Amino acid sequence: MSPPGTVLWQRIADHEIGPADASLTFAARLARENRWEAAYAERVIGEYRRLCYLAVTAGHPVTPSDAVDQAWHLHLTYSRDYWEVFCPQVLGTNLHHGPTQGGVAEHQRYYRQYAATLASYETIFGESPPADIWPAAYRRFTIDPKAVRVNFFDVIILPRRVALALGLLLVVGGWLAGRIM
Repeated sequence: MSPPGTVLWQRIADHEIGPADASLTFAARLARENRWEAAYAERVIGEYRRLCYLAVTAGHPVTPSDAVDQAWHLHLTYSRDYWEVFCPQVLGTNLHHGPTQGGVAEHQRYYRQYAATLASYETIFGESPPADIWPAAYRRFTIDPKAVRVNFFDVIILPRRVALALGLLLVVGGWLAGRIM
């Protein structure tokens, strides 16, 4: 559900980010840079549009999910579109992006803002935000910040269980090899 009949929502929904004739579209770039499926990237862009609507209408500061934040970061790199078209002509206001300054007070502030964003999302859009794009506040601010972005051409990523099992096999194998010799 989208905010019915709002001119602002229609402007946000109609705005195309980046050149229409680009061989690497905004959505394709977002998918590539985050190693997402194209359909997921498109869904994230839809949720970014909803965040922008909330930023203008919710009446309080909003905080994006990590996935939505990736779309926002990428949109900011299209600086002419963002500052010369999107903010003044589509949103009708500047929408600044500021990172946390760190520390306990900032963590608590962003945690509360994110929870308020999720609540406003439900009120304004009449549905819960999709959990695969908007995780619960606890996950967003306790678990996800421990993640890092990696280049898969440089590393091999194994699930923790697999890595622990392989490590155990190496230890047991080394122990057995030492007993045999």
